[in-house]
Amino acid sequence: MTINSSFNISSSALTAQRLRMDVISSNIANAETSRASVVDGKAVPYRRKMVVMTPKENQFSSMLQSAVSGQQSAGQGVTVSAIREDQSSFKPVYNPTSPDADKDGYVYMPNVDVLKEMVDMISATRSYEANVTALNASKAMETKALSIGK
Repeated sequence: MTINSSFNISSSALTAQRLRMDVISSNIANAETSRASVVDGKAVPYRRKMVVMTPKENQFSSMLQSAVSGQQSAGQGVTVSAIREDQSSFKPVYNPTSPDADKDGYVYMPNVDVLKEMVDMISATRSYEANVTALNASKAMETKALSIGK
């Protein structure tokens, strides 16, 4: 493990969690958007988006092998591999006066649950804070190590 490994791991996590918070904010902002796009002349509601993170070291077996052989190997951090759309169904809301209503008077609203998004936002914020704390601890340890050499 090099001296900058902990900085690289924490910075990759900070970047991923910031993007996750941005996507969650977009979901909350569009929770009532019944016309996100038009397909074949028909309004389509906003579809919830989710961030998919994967480890930079894709092979668990290689990490396990290095741990078993006694090599000191740390992870490489995370990367955002995709931003996927949630394929769950839209919420039908009865509103016959809306221009987006179907023949039965239902308007299809986005599949965004604001409560779930807020829980995800708290989780992302806590993960971000934990990585900031880890980054500051690494910085303090390296600063202390440099002061010992004086």
